[in-house]
Amino acid sequence: MLKQNLQLRLGQKLAPQQIQLMKLIQLHTLEFEEELERELEENPALERVEEKEEIKEEQVSEYEEEGTESIETDFDVEEYLFDDEPSYKTASSNYSADDEEFDNESLLTEGQSLYDYLLEQIRLINIEDDDLKIAEYIIGNLDTDGYLRREVKSVVDDLAFSQGIYTTREKVEEILENYIQKLDPAGVGARDLQECLLLQIEKKVSADKAITLAANILRNQFDALTNKHYNKIMQKYDVEEEDLKDALDEISKLSPRVGGNFDTQTITINQEIIPDFVIQVKEGKKGEQPQVTPLLNSKNAPSLRVSDEYKDILSTYSHDKTSSEHKQAALFIKQKLDAAKWYIDAINQRQNTLLQTITAIVKLQKEFFITGDEKSLKPMILKDVADITGFDISTISRVVKSKYADTPNGILYLKDLFSDSLTNDDGEEVSTKEIKMHLQEAIEKENKRKPYTDDALVGILKEKGYNIARRTIAKYREQLNIPVARLRKEL
Repeated sequence: MLKQNLQLRLGQKLAPQQIQLMKLIQLHTLEFEEELERELEENPALERVEEKEEIKEEQVSEYEEEGTESIETDFDVEEYLFDDEPSYKTASSNYSADDEEFDNESLLTEGQSLYDYLLEQIRLINIEDDDLKIAEYIIGNLDTDGYLRREVKSVVDDLAFSQGIYTTREKVEEILENYIQKLDPAGVGARDLQECLLLQIEKKVSADKAITLAANILRNQFDALTNKHYNKIMQKYDVEEEDLKDALDEISKLSPRVGGNFDTQTITINQEIIPDFVIQVKEGKKGEQPQVTPLLNSKNAPSLRVSDEYKDILSTYSHDKTSSEHKQAALFIKQKLDAAKWYIDAINQRQNTLLQTITAIVKLQKEFFITGDEKSLKPMILKDVADITGFDISTISRVVKSKYADTPNGILYLKDLFSDSLTNDDGEEVSTKEIKMHLQEAIEKENKRKPYTDDALVGILKEKGYNIARRTIAKYREQLNIPVARLRKEL
């Protein structure tokens, strides 16, 4: 039985042009340059204007009035727009937020890997063939830091299944300890940090008292060392504080990542940051505040135009109604011209969005840009900028993502200008960045023999007018990568 139902649905669809515009907005300068060059290469109807040339306003849309009437009468425009869309409407950007791209001007280098270095050494040792195969397999299982993170039992099983070598756990451990761990660099083949440091200190053949004490601490008092229970260690070995300090100095010279100096892949040595915005600060007249002016990087404002040559070709082909080949050629050219016109509009919208956003940020953080003092940063969230510009919060988020500004005080990451707010004892809203700076200053000035606990830090900040709970102090301390008081203790 047939039934009729009436349903009301609310939906939202984004046009391909809107999606592409949002992707253009979130690109930083280097990615935008690459995207622009790719579009210029793919669309011959789009041209870059030379510096000496000028663009007239009517040039971008002029082609619409030339030679398009005959096409529109011969073709279904709606069908042409949706059934045979130009590539720019459906192709997505090759760059996403999670991509890691190397700067074209970065200096690259490739060196010997830890794996190759160890293989060279093991093959020069007098070792039986079967043992050599096991040793090579163990080397292949070391991570980039030089550790054997896998269980020995798993290595034994893999040797049997993948290599056809049947051995025992004891045999693998014997090869690991007698051959692999004797190789250079010292500490390679360790199964944990304690073993790695021990292998390094034991290679220091010396009767030095500090080295001997350091080895004993690593071998027997490693937990006390990691927890900085120095009094317990001094009582255990009946040594003075100076002796323990000398031993700790020897331990600090050891490397926890012995494979860190080797290349496992091509790495970036120098990656240049090109700021997307320029903030200019000019001294004002006597008695007036300095003037802060935000500008776009010139690379974010390219001069583009629609090709005159393609417009002439379209005009010629569109008046020939007899040739089907000319008709198809005219359709193709019109698609490219439409794509070029829309791309120019998208670039202009991108420039306008970026400029309005940075102008709003400068308005909110004017004092910071003038002084350069982070304590003058005002609380600012994405919604504050959205309220000034009229853009959506998601648009502001895309603009500030991966963007940098060149200021008189150096290059700044835009996201670092944003922070939440707290109210101090005077009822004023202050940035959480300001509070973190006071917290960091207090910890830097503390007596490292008796570091401040979180409760003590609460009292210090309360004296400065910031009434903050201990759990908030702990949260800010973790965000600043500062350990607890026990782990900050020094002799």
